[in-house]
Amino acid sequence: MTTGDVKFWLRERGTETIDHPGGTLYAHLGRVHDRLAGFGHGPDVCLAGLAHAVYGTDGFDLTLLDPGDRAPLRHLVGERAEALVYLYGACDRSRTWKVLPENRQVWNRWTGVAAPLPDDLATGFADLSIVNELDVAEHDASVAQKHGPYFRSVFTTWQGLASEPVLAEASRVFAA
Repeated sequence: MTTGDVKFWLRERGTETIDHPGGTLYAHLGRVHDRLAGFGHGPDVCLAGLAHAVYGTDGFDLTLLDPGDRAPLRHLVGERAEALVYLYGACDRSRTWKVLPENRQVWNRWTGVAAPLPDDLATGFADLSIVNELDVAEHDASVAQKHGPYFRSVFTTWQGLASEPVLAEASRVFAA
């Protein structure tokens, strides 16, 4: 369950050959991991950041592992990090993000069912969501231009969910 083990596993799955803003999916995953660490997150959240796209996401549909087969990733990154990766990958952003501060529920895009956001994953989930978008926007100006106003309107409401340093960074990057 080391960062090196996860990076090796990701390279074995071809992430160094998958295009993504800023180069490759592998590079993006590493930047998200490093940025979360820079914001003071512990190993579980950082490993989730490194593996956040393994099951695909609402914004990046490529899957490296079937979300119905969670045991391999759980074994690799640990139960809490895998739970965060699953939650992030499953999140139906259009049904979740705008109302998350009020209802603290995450709509699962695979099952169509909403479930409460676990308190112990709330800040990790919010920070991972924001940090991912920060990285994409900083590496693709068209994303920042097209989606920046939306991100700004949503993420500014996540006070109490996301950490203050991540919210401040989002405010800086998605400034009007």
